[in-house]
Amino acid sequence: MIHFELVTLNGTKFASEAHEVLLPTPQGIIAVFQHHMPLISIAVPGIINVRKKANDPDDLMTTYATNGGIIEIADNGIRVLVDEADTADEINEKEAEKAHQEALELKRTAEDQVSLDKAQSLLDRSAVRLKVSELKRRRRRNQ
Repeated sequence: MIHFELVTLNGTKFASEAHEVLLPTPQGIIAVFQHHMPLISIAVPGIINVRKKANDPDDLMTTYATNGGIIEIADNGIRVLVDEADTADEINEKEAEKAHQEALELKRTAEDQVSLDKAQSLLDRSAVRLKVSELKRRRRRNQ
């Protein structure tokens, strides 16, 4: 087991032992198990998945939508610092879809690089939140 701590601006979201943690990095998704080599990386907008027990199926993984942050792996522990991390239960799918459409419109009408970058950031955030909502719906159908 490896200790995983997910910390947001509002406090600790998750702090417990886990068998496996999947983290979004610029190089792709990395799987972290106990005794992982030390690493410091940025987390890109994406999904963090936590498998608490070795025999837990994917459907039982705890899933968080994040908008990027910092990853530190050392001493058989993982600490991820992010602005926000939301589970599927915390995401209102209709609001996320509306935010996604608004971000698409902002991107379409951006007149400078700053506006385009802001729109892309909002688009990335809403896309991750929609993906987590979709995973929740799919898991419900399979049960």
